[in-house]
Amino acid sequence: MFNNGKETKRDQVELSNASTQIMKGTTVEGNIETFGNVRIEGKIIGNIKSKSKIALGDSSFVQGNIISQNAEIAGEVKGIVEVSDVLTLKATANVKGDIITGKLIVESGAVWNGTIKMGTAPKDIKLSENGHGQLEEQKESVK
Repeated sequence: MFNNGKETKRDQVELSNASTQIMKGTTVEGNIETFGNVRIEGKIIGNIKSKSKIALGDSSFVQGNIISQNAEIAGEVKGIVEVSDVLTLKATANVKGDIITGKLIVESGAVWNGTIKMGTAPKDIKLSENGHGQLEEQKESVK
C-alpha cells in the first residue's frame, strides 16, 4: 500500500497519462508540478513544470517560469520558458522573457521580447518532492 515515496515505472506511466486543466475564469497562485499534460485557459501566478506537454490557450496568462518537454503557447507568458523538445508559439502568443528550447515553431503574429537559445543538449526534467524541480543537462559524449 505504501511505497515510501518511491514511484514505480508503472506509476510514472500512469501519471504521465494524467491531464490537468485550469479553465478560463480560474486563478491559481502557486507552483504546478506534474508528470502529465497541462492545459491552461485561466491565470497562473507561479511556475509550471511538466514532464509532458504544457498547452496555454489564447485566454491564458502565466506570470512565472515554464519548464516542460513540449509546449504550445497561444496566451501571455511573463517569465522564462524552457522546453526540452518542441516549443510552438501560436499567432496569439505574447512571451515576455527568455526562451530556451530544442526546436521552435513560430506562427505569424506571435510576439516575444527576450532572447532565444535553441538546439541545446537534451534535457531531463527533474521533479522533486519539495517543488524545486529543474531541467538538468544529460551527460552525453560528443565525438
